[in-house]
Amino acid sequence: MASPVIDCTPFGKELRALASRLPRVPREDLYGFLEEAKTLAAELPGEIADALDSFNAQGNHDGYLLLRGLPVDDSELPVTPTSTPAPLDRPLLVMEAMLALAGRRLGLHTGYQELRSGTVYHDVYPSPGAHYLSSETSETTLEFHTEMAYHVLQPNYVMLSCSRADHERRAETQVGSVRKALELLDEATRARLHERPMPCCVDVAFRGGIPDPGAIALVKPLYGPAEDPYLGYDRELLAPDDPRDQEAVAALSKALDDVTTSVKLTPGDLLIIDNFRTTHARTPFTPRWDGKDRWLHRVYIRTDRNGQLSGGERAGDVVSFSPRR
Repeated sequence: MASPVIDCTPFGKELRALASRLPRVPREDLYGFLEEAKTLAAELPGEIADALDSFNAQGNHDGYLLLRGLPVDDSELPVTPTSTPAPLDRPLLVMEAMLALAGRRLGLHTGYQELRSGTVYHDVYPSPGAHYLSSETSETTLEFHTEMAYHVLQPNYVMLSCSRADHERRAETQVGSVRKALELLDEATRARLHERPMPCCVDVAFRGGIPDPGAIALVKPLYGPAEDPYLGYDRELLAPDDPRDQEAVAALSKALDDVTTSVKLTPGDLLIIDNFRTTHARTPFTPRWDGKDRWLHRVYIRTDRNGQLSGGERAGDVVSFSPRR
């Protein structure tokens, strides 16, 4: 079985050259920046381009693709952010450039109106007192979740690039693939979970200011082709009320735990998570608040699959919330 890890070290010079041709201040004209990235993505080194195209067409058994050894230099970085969103005039960082090039090879960068002030590029860093469901939490586990499984316009890919790792290199991004987990489920459980809408709560950002609106969405844990289904799972938010559904979801949860793969992101890594066939989590780490804490960059990508696009969308668009029903 092919490895999900692509060593990009040999292509550092080519990748830096492509990054240097992108506009220097991406947020000044994000639409223009991402259009230029689309053009330059056609010039990605063949091994990287082929890996992205193959993953986009059919995914893989692991549910993720890891581009490792991309060009990054800590001496070129500013201090790790302590607030969001990023300043509009912040110059392009090399790992943001990698997200632009690889992301445009896959599809359309998308912002979510209610999340991070509707920005498309997110800085992910530890923040004191962050909500336990937030990516900015650090000293507690961020539990398994399919990103925005409750959202009609759920992203196809979650992309995370790393400028800085945590000091002790403890933090792990965990990925559970439905293609692996399915092999551990009996036929009755699979049938119970397939195409069965179950109540689901939503993340804080999508609650419209209401502290606890309850399960306002309906999510199918397994859906699509029965022999190779998609996954909709959130350990904190999926809330089945039928005991038989609870039992089936518990079996799915255990299967996902049993097949979990862990990735320790290091500077120069770009992780692409297939958000329709996996769930992901992050283990705790200890920040030092010294300007050198863990710093990731995140974008969401939509493609023309699974009803995400209706026509006329552009990379850089911001969409509003509509819960799955």
